[in-house]
Amino acid sequence: MNLHSPYFYSYLHSNVINNLPIPVNVIRLFVFTSLLLQRNTDIPVCTDAVQTGMSMLRKTKYIMEFKDKIVLITGAASGIGRQTAIEFAKRGGTVIVSDVNEKGGAETVQLIENEGGKATFIKNNVADSSEVEQLIHTIVERYGSLDIAINNAGVGGGAARLADVSIEEWHDVMSINASGVFYCMKYELQQMMKQGSGNIVNIASVAGLRALPNSSPYVASKHAVVGLTKTAAKEYARKNIRINALCPVFTVTALFDPEKIEQGLPGLPDKLKAAIPMKRFAEVQEMTDAIIWLCSEKSSFVTGLALQVDGGMMA
Repeated sequence: MNLHSPYFYSYLHSNVINNLPIPVNVIRLFVFTSLLLQRNTDIPVCTDAVQTGMSMLRKTKYIMEFKDKIVLITGAASGIGRQTAIEFAKRGGTVIVSDVNEKGGAETVQLIENEGGKATFIKNNVADSSEVEQLIHTIVERYGSLDIAINNAGVGGGAARLADVSIEEWHDVMSINASGVFYCMKYELQQMMKQGSGNIVNIASVAGLRALPNSSPYVASKHAVVGLTKTAAKEYARKNIRINALCPVFTVTALFDPEKIEQGLPGLPDKLKAAIPMKRFAEVQEMTDAIIWLCSEKSSFVTGLALQVDGGMMA
């Protein structure tokens, strides 16, 4: 199409800008050229196109708020971890997807790369301290720093009264949910101290703030996560390192699938939902949005917080 055609900019608006993503520099060039032509020539310019471009430029800081940041997310093969990885990549972050699930981790990376983001997968078992230490070493060796860490890997455990919980299940849940977070924080903090900054978000649960009958190992492990978060936040507050926890209510993921629960325990999902004042379960995106906020400059004075995203359950 002829650049000087009266329809050129309308075409560009309809067929390029409306089909994002588009590089920010191209948007800048388009807006600049449009305004220049509008001021210095008689060529008709699509006003809507210019306004759209200007609006997109105003959002550039938001879009790229984690540009050049190195972001580690454990348990990123599915659920909250996967969606959080995708959101960080959309905002310019270089994401390290970590999980024991290689297939799921690779799928997360593919989803990010399909949208033009940057990600890599590193298999890791957070219950193994030596693997966690090596994970952090590999990240720093490859990228030079670790700016943000989302310690999300976790398991739910079974349903039983405390006296009926097996010793094996207790150790399994605690080794991943509690010890795993401790190992991650230990080696993440060592690196963040060296570089003089950092941001950590640990994924806990409302079960880390209250009782949840028939889930003793899970409840104990999530209370441990909240305790580690608050203690470390005070220890490192003066070191330019912020540490917070997210405490979700029941969130629809592969770990918590109401339909599968209903098949095994009829009526339980409705009982759980009834305990939430908003009378619904949370969506993954609602948790991801909270994590993004905790890692952004908008929460720059927030540390040691166990943020409840729970539909009013803890009110």
